[in-house]
Amino acid sequence: MPDPGYFRSFLARTDDRTLYKMDHYLDIYDRQLGGWQGRDVSFLEIGVYKGGSLRMWREFFAPAARLTFADIDPGCKALELPGTQIRIGDQSDPNFLATLAQDRGPFDLIVDDGGHQMLQQIISFQHLWPHLRPGGLYIVEDTHTSYWPGFGGGHRAPASFIEFAKDLIDKMHSWYTEDDAGFPLHPMASEIGSIQFHDSLVIVEKTRKPQPVSITSRNGQTERSDRILKIRGRRSIF
Repeated sequence: MPDPGYFRSFLARTDDRTLYKMDHYLDIYDRQLGGWQGRDVSFLEIGVYKGGSLRMWREFFAPAARLTFADIDPGCKALELPGTQIRIGDQSDPNFLATLAQDRGPFDLIVDDGGHQMLQQIISFQHLWPHLRPGGLYIVEDTHTSYWPGFGGGHRAPASFIEFAKDLIDKMHSWYTEDDAGFPLHPMASEIGSIQFHDSLVIVEKTRKPQPVSITSRNGQTERSDRILKIRGRRSIF
């Protein structure tokens, strides 16, 4: 029987391996990931720390789930549990990420709880997103570091992950551009289903989205149209 409060209830079942998460993440995960509970998935988490999340994820998914963890600290390799695999490498190294994806991907869920530096978060997303299956989620934790200069961030710092994620919103909507030169249709428009911004947490849903159409339905008869993508200089949505 699925546990609708799994992540918060897991706190009472932790062992001597420290689990470190912001408190409100647990409720977000219970809401957003409930449908993934007990599923046979391919999962990747960047960032092992003391190993407290390995058991949490292993018990959340099906016993046959393919669970991969990555960390830059070689000492983390000793924290492997049955049913998990820990890879050692730098999340800002494209070669490491390519090898990781080739050996362990494609993935259904990716959680970046790694070093939280801007370059690390952005490079990891850029190189792992192509290896996320349609229907999957890419989750970046602790995005408050986007506001910390010591992590390469700062309020509206162009190189921050939050600004990078804001740009993904534009890419998702680039279907509707009226500026083909300055704001052309981006390939990710057909891949991004949704982007959720929570306090310190960004969740990007991957989809295989066909070209959007509008529908009109009357007397049980429905018509579809792509005019919304073709008309320029509109003054009305209708």
